[in-house]
Amino acid sequence: MIRVNLTQRIWLAFSSLIFLVGLSIIIIYPISIKGTMTEETYRMIELAQARQVNPLIDYMNPPRNDVDFRERQEADTFVYHFQINSSLGESAYGDVPQPTEVLHEMAQKAFNQEQSRGRYELSYNGATIFYVVTKFNSFGREGYLISYMWDTYRDSMVNRLWERLLYILLLSSALSLLPAIWLKHYLRQPLILLGNRLEQIADRNWKEPFKWEGDEDFQKLSNQFERMRQNLVRYDQSQKTFIQHASHELKTPIMVIKSYAQSVKDGILPKDSIEKTMDVISEEANRMERRVIDMLYYTKLDSIKEERVEHSVFLFGKVAFTIEERFRMQREDVKIIVEGADKKIFGDEEQIEVLLENLIENALRYAKDTIWIRATEDADLLKISVENNGKPIPDADLPQLFNPFYKGNKGKFGLGLAIVKQIAELHQGEAIVENTGQGVKFTISIPAVKEEKEKKQKKRRDRKVTNGEGVQKRLK
Repeated sequence: MIRVNLTQRIWLAFSSLIFLVGLSIIIIYPISIKGTMTEETYRMIELAQARQVNPLIDYMNPPRNDVDFRERQEADTFVYHFQINSSLGESAYGDVPQPTEVLHEMAQKAFNQEQSRGRYELSYNGATIFYVVTKFNSFGREGYLISYMWDTYRDSMVNRLWERLLYILLLSSALSLLPAIWLKHYLRQPLILLGNRLEQIADRNWKEPFKWEGDEDFQKLSNQFERMRQNLVRYDQSQKTFIQHASHELKTPIMVIKSYAQSVKDGILPKDSIEKTMDVISEEANRMERRVIDMLYYTKLDSIKEERVEHSVFLFGKVAFTIEERFRMQREDVKIIVEGADKKIFGDEEQIEVLLENLIENALRYAKDTIWIRATEDADLLKISVENNGKPIPDADLPQLFNPFYKGNKGKFGLGLAIVKQIAELHQGEAIVENTGQGVKFTISIPAVKEEKEKKQKKRRDRKVTNGEGVQKRLK
């Protein structure tokens, strides 16, 4: 496939348009204009014939304009008249056509004509004659006035119209170059500017803002680009903060582990016994492992977006009580209350468990003395909320809490809530946070379990059980 740039595309579009217009004219024009000019020819013949019958018609009906006056002059010049009686035995008189066969054919048409006036045409030696036959009665005898015109006038008119149309087409083509040139410059300027900014971003230089004022569409594009640039700036700053915090978080346990290991090697026990010393090393290793697991899990969720996850139906209480038991002893002064344990969830059980774990771990850092874990149904949505009665979150921090690497007050690593948001999106839901009258509330809204899903899930489980029993029977 041939690649063309924007300028070539514009020229190609205008050239194609001109070509299609010209082709349409060449195909349609001869058909339409020839019929129109034939009709005009008959009209001129009838006009000249009417003036032949009644010379005073110009006084009774004077020309309306210059065009009408010229048409009457041309009718007098190109239209010929002659009369014949009802029998060929009598001679015709007037501008009788010279070829005898032409006269005979005209007369035959006249004799066979039933109406008072008729339009006809005949061909002779490659030319066409248009004629009008009008029946009249003079002193009790019938006669026929025949007015005719050769196709010379029609063809000359068609040729003149062709020439004018060709001039108009050439002039239109020349004038169309002006909007084409204007359009080329109009489109290239913002695109070149946008391309330069994209090159700057490719070089990781996104500090300078981008703003285009003018056309609404380009302005919308510049606003989208500016939003992307701001997101990149925030992401870059968050990533730098994350790297600094991650290196600090990982550096501290590594230093503790190294120093304690070196002390044990030197025969010095920082704690009272070898068991307590090894407990410190194990605790710091677990802390470091947790940070690494968060990073790996966040990366894993990115890859899961492109895969089809097999969801199942399970009770909210199954996961909630497990999490409550796991965190119960971390802060003995905080009470964890589970509500809505009988609500059903359609999703990935492991991911929902990680979601609740991160939300409760976050709530434990801020709660005063109570954490509520709830599951409620609202229309077609199942809402899972974790609320604590701690201090409210500053309004400036609320929109950014779910951004990766963003670490608020007392935050540990900046990935916990980002993981929560990704899990919610994997379940076709959303995550929101709000300050309430008694503290802070995180709510995850996902589609509620419908009866059809539950029935399909039950059939799938029954099928697996049946297949398992069949395999056991065959083995026996």
